[in-house]
Amino acid sequence: KVICDGCNFAYIMRECQGSKAPICPFCRHLTDMSKEEYRRNLMKRIEANDPEAMRHKGFDCESEGDYISAFGYYSKATELGDVGAHFSLSGLYREGQGVEKDEKKEVHHLEEAAIGGHPKARHNLGFVELKNGRHARAAKHFIIAA
Repeated sequence: KVICDGCNFAYIMRECQGSKAPICPFCRHLTDMSKEEYRRNLMKRIEANDPEAMRHKGFDCESEGDYISAFGYYSKATELGDVGAHFSLSGLYREGQGVEKDEKKEVHHLEEAAIGGHPKARHNLGFVELKNGRHARAAKHFIIAA
């Protein structure tokens, strides 16, 4: 289950304004849990091979600067079909974080994410095509991403 960026943004804004108690945007239950409870629940989901949980753990690792662990979690999530993890892997390859910079692998993961419907990946592919002088293809990617 994936929630769109607009709905997620509205949810975050509502929480920041403090107008309501924090609730899960998917199930609408209160998310009043400690960081320890969050980590414990996340690890349970990872043990159950939940690709979204692996992507979230990868993001947590990347945020802490542990790019090698992030790469491992993202890679496992991509094997299980998570398009967001493909997008995240493309960023690691683009920046050379935890892996060697590799434009071919970056583009491969962008393509996989875009095929899976990831709009930011499609947008980034447009810039790759633009950089390579393929303006018509870039325009198509931008239109699809919009």
